[in-house]
Amino acid sequence: MKYIVCEKPGEFLLKEKEAPVRKEGEALLKIKKVGICGTDLHAYAGNQAFFTYPRILGHELASEVLEIGENERGIKAGDKVVVMPYVSCGKCIACRNGKTNCCTNITVLGVHGDGGMQEQITVPANILLPANNLSDDEMAIVEPLAIGAHSIRRANIKPGETVAVVGCGPIGIGIMKLAQIAGAKVIAIDMNEQRLQYAKEKIGVDYIVKAGENAVKEVEDITNGDLCTAVFDASGNKYALEACPDYMSHGGRFVLVGLSKGELTYTHPKVHAKEMTLMCSRNATTEDFEHVISVLNQFPTESFITHNVPFTEMIENFDSWLKPETGVMKATVNFN
Repeated sequence: MKYIVCEKPGEFLLKEKEAPVRKEGEALLKIKKVGICGTDLHAYAGNQAFFTYPRILGHELASEVLEIGENERGIKAGDKVVVMPYVSCGKCIACRNGKTNCCTNITVLGVHGDGGMQEQITVPANILLPANNLSDDEMAIVEPLAIGAHSIRRANIKPGETVAVVGCGPIGIGIMKLAQIAGAKVIAIDMNEQRLQYAKEKIGVDYIVKAGENAVKEVEDITNGDLCTAVFDASGNKYALEACPDYMSHGGRFVLVGLSKGELTYTHPKVHAKEMTLMCSRNATTEDFEHVISVLNQFPTESFITHNVPFTEMIENFDSWLKPETGVMKATVNFN
């Protein structure tokens, strides 16, 4: 079978190897489509933490079951499935408390182990969710949307809240739509005018604000001085992360979804006065995936996927997906 491997930063190779053989407790999958995410872009650029080469990327997967044994969800050969790409140990303190998303021994497909950028793959059967009612495009975007769903659940968003989402990339866009579905009013904040317009026109956010020196004043004006009861950072940008509490109301929550490698600095009296609740949101759980699948018909999948190529053309196109001027929101690779 064919597969694409990132041999080292800046280098992909299209290669062939023997198809995998399913073991007990595993499923053999045919990969139909792979979504490209920020992790893949960072790995290719050589700035992804906890990453070793060579590595087969890909953890946003649309797939079909070729072989599977008896399983709790009744999945059988021929079924379409969404893959939850986080393989947890089931034994650590996090897993015992139902927080499999931050397992102390977590292995993420395409990051810590090889992922789905190959024609076939074997995975534990217990990380599969049935998806016969979804298209290949929809299956491929469930995972990034589940990241957003987890952050919304972490923040316990209630109807009528006004929230700010900083960063209009794929994760931020997902948070915005899921916050709306939860009943919140949404302010989108970004430097990129094109992405702000997408948030306004395709997601239907209530307000857009261009990041910069006037952003806090605009958020104050929108909220009649109250600011936002929850602020989500989906940028991972140090300066954006450090500015986020300025958009937050007294008694509010600040949710870090984007990841910055370095240190973050906050003025303690400033955040203490607001009695800020700071929480991180990592990966997602089965509950989050199931929620996304149940509301996916409310998401503009067609406009969200901006670039799509056959796997034989991925290598020649990948560099362009690193460039904002190409207008990429979500790129996908077909293996059909």
